[in-house]
Amino acid sequence: MRKNEQKPFQSPYTHKKSGKIWLPKNYINFSKEKNRFILIIPQEFVTIEWNKNESCGFMENKNLIDLEAMSVEQLAKIVKKAKKIMQSPADYRHACDGKILATLFYEPSTRTQMSFQTAMLKLGGRTIGFDNPMNSSVSKGENLKDTISVISGYADIIAIRHPTEGTAMAASLYSEVPLINCGDGGHLHPTQTLTDIVTLSCEKGRLDHLKIGVCGDLLNGRTVHSLIKTLAKYEGNSFVLVSTPELCVPLYIIDILEKNGCAYEISNSLADAVTDLDVLYMTRIQRERFKSEEDYQAQKNVFVLDREKLDRAPQDMIILHPLPRVNEITVDIDDDPRALYFKQAQYGMFGRMALILLLLQDEDFLIPARETQVCDLRCNNPKCITRHEAYLPNLSYEKLGMRMCEYCDKRID
Repeated sequence: MRKNEQKPFQSPYTHKKSGKIWLPKNYINFSKEKNRFILIIPQEFVTIEWNKNESCGFMENKNLIDLEAMSVEQLAKIVKKAKKIMQSPADYRHACDGKILATLFYEPSTRTQMSFQTAMLKLGGRTIGFDNPMNSSVSKGENLKDTISVISGYADIIAIRHPTEGTAMAASLYSEVPLINCGDGGHLHPTQTLTDIVTLSCEKGRLDHLKIGVCGDLLNGRTVHSLIKTLAKYEGNSFVLVSTPELCVPLYIIDILEKNGCAYEISNSLADAVTDLDVLYMTRIQRERFKSEEDYQAQKNVFVLDREKLDRAPQDMIILHPLPRVNEITVDIDDDPRALYFKQAQYGMFGRMALILLLLQDEDFLIPARETQVCDLRCNNPKCITRHEAYLPNLSYEKLGMRMCEYCDKRID
C-alpha cells in the first residue's frame, strides 16, 4: 500500500475482522485497473494494491450524512439498540468512557445539540465544541476544512450543524473520525428522522403500512426531506403532502416516492388531510430560510392545527413535530393524548445514544457511500457549500441519467 509510491499509507480505520479499509475521506472516485484501485482525494492520489478477487471496502464508511444510505436492517439495528438502552440505561453508563464527542453547531439549536451532549454524557463520555461560530476561529475566517481537520484530531466523533446545504458531506471529506449530519441548511436532518422512527416504532409498533401526513414548510424543511426519504423504504407507506404551492416538496423528493412506489397526494387543506391519517407530522414555517420578511409573513399562519381540526382526526392518530413550535399547533393541543412531540424529543436522545454506540463500537456497522465522480461542472445552487468553500472538489453522482451534486443533491448538468 503506497502513497505516490513512497512511504506506506496508514489508514486509521481498518476493519479488524475483514481487513477492509475506509479512509478519513472514505473515497471520492476510484477506477479499477487490473488489481489496483486509484483513489482521487482532495490533496493527492493514493494507489492501493488490492487483490482483484477480494471485496473492496472503499464504498463503506462511518459517516451519517443521509439516512437514505442506510439499509432497513441498519435502521432496525439502531431502533433495537435504542429500545435496549431505554429498558436498561444503567447498563450503558460507562459504554463510552474516555470518548469525546465534538458538537460543532454553526446554527442555533436546542434539542439536537443538547440531546447529543446528553446522550454522550449518559454513555460516560465527554463533549467539546461550540454553539456559536463567532466564538471560534470561524470568526477569523477559518475555512471548514481546517476546522474539521483540527477538531477530528481532538475528538472521537463529530456532530455538525450548518446553515449551508451540503456542509456535512464536505466536512466528512476532511474528518478522520465518524461524522454525523445534524442538519445542513434546508437539505437534510438524518438524526431527527432517527428520532422519528424510534418514536413511530415505540408508539405505533411498526414503520410500514402507515399513512403519514406532513404539513408546513415542505420546501425548506430538512426534517421532512429526511423523513420521507427514509419512510419511503418501507412497504405500504403512503404520504399526504400538505403545503402551499410556494412551499411544496422539492422534485427530488417526489422522484424518491415514485421510485419506491409510494402512493402520495398533494393537499392544500389540513382539515381535509387529517381525517384518515396514522401520523400527522407538523413543521413550522422556517423564517430563516425566506429571502424577505414579507414572504415569510405571507406563509406563516396558513396551516395551524387547532382543536376544531383535531376533532376530525382518528383517535389513534399521533401528532409529531421536530420542534421548535411557533404557532402551527395551538397550545391547548398539548394535553391531547395524541400529541407526542415532547415525548418524541426524549426518544431522540435514546436514538442518538444508539447511533453513537454503533458508530464507535460496532465494526460491522458501515454505511454505504454513493459512487461519485470528479467532474468539470460546478454546482450552481447558491445555497450549496461549494459556493462558499472554493477548494472543494467538484463531486457528482448519476441519477436517472442526470448529474447531481454530491453535496446538496441538486442537478448540475
